[in-house]
Amino acid sequence: MSRPQISFEFFPPKTLDASFRLWETARALAPLAPDFVSVTYGAGGTTRKLTHEAVTTIHRHYGIPVAAHLTCVEATRAETMEIVQAYADAGIREIVALRGDAPKGQDRFTPHPEGFANTVELIEAIAARGDMTVRVGAYPEPHPDSSGTDADVAWLKRKIDAGATSAITQFFFDADTFFRFRDKCAAAGIDAPIIPGILPIQGWAGAKRFAATCGTSMPGWAEEAFSKAAAEGPAAERALSEQTCVKLCRDLLEGGVDRLHFYTLNRPDLTLAVCGALGVEPVRDLGAVA
Repeated sequence: MSRPQISFEFFPPKTLDASFRLWETARALAPLAPDFVSVTYGAGGTTRKLTHEAVTTIHRHYGIPVAAHLTCVEATRAETMEIVQAYADAGIREIVALRGDAPKGQDRFTPHPEGFANTVELIEAIAARGDMTVRVGAYPEPHPDSSGTDADVAWLKRKIDAGATSAITQFFFDADTFFRFRDKCAAAGIDAPIIPGILPIQGWAGAKRFAATCGTSMPGWAEEAFSKAAAEGPAAERALSEQTCVKLCRDLLEGGVDRLHFYTLNRPDLTLAVCGALGVEPVRDLGAVA
């Protein structure tokens, strides 16, 4: 297998300790020369300022392309495009355009009266600028608000046609889930790269909760396996997590995938180990860069 292109997702810190963890994560992973890293946007736009600070700091200090997440939630069109302009002014040229989750206390997304009604409108507005690369989300298993995979594929086609150049999938735990989705996308005429999203399992209970909110199915064998590993201790659980993630990645690469996007949860060690097992080793020295 040839060395895959890799990318990483971070989330913006809300505390001083979380800030240190983010910078340590970025510094640990930057030497792997990722194609890009992305920084998330809190539900309801709650981390708007924090996301901007994290994106611009990583761009400035670590010398890697950064894609800023941007949503349609609780902002006018003008406010949203002001954020895009602020990123452009800071030298950021990539946006991950998303609808966004409903604000806390609301059951479902409701567009702002003066905002973008959906992701397609947001993508069209960003793409019309002509100076931004737009990435979008994709769902190998049905989005919680979707009627099914066919609807998700049709919606992804609309997003690509609106100006998005690639898609990053929600995480999954079975390579065949991705391959079935990829085949449906190809049959629908989607020829933009679809990058599989990979979640190294940092903790089984947390991964289950995360999956439940995203509509991601968990492997039937995993509950018993992770319970046994946890009983043996942290080293056994960590080893199982690494083995599980490496196998998923190798299955994807053997199936023709050449790009992997890791959801790091701002914890670099497991992602580093998985990348090392795949032959992705550091290729640059940060030297004295802070």
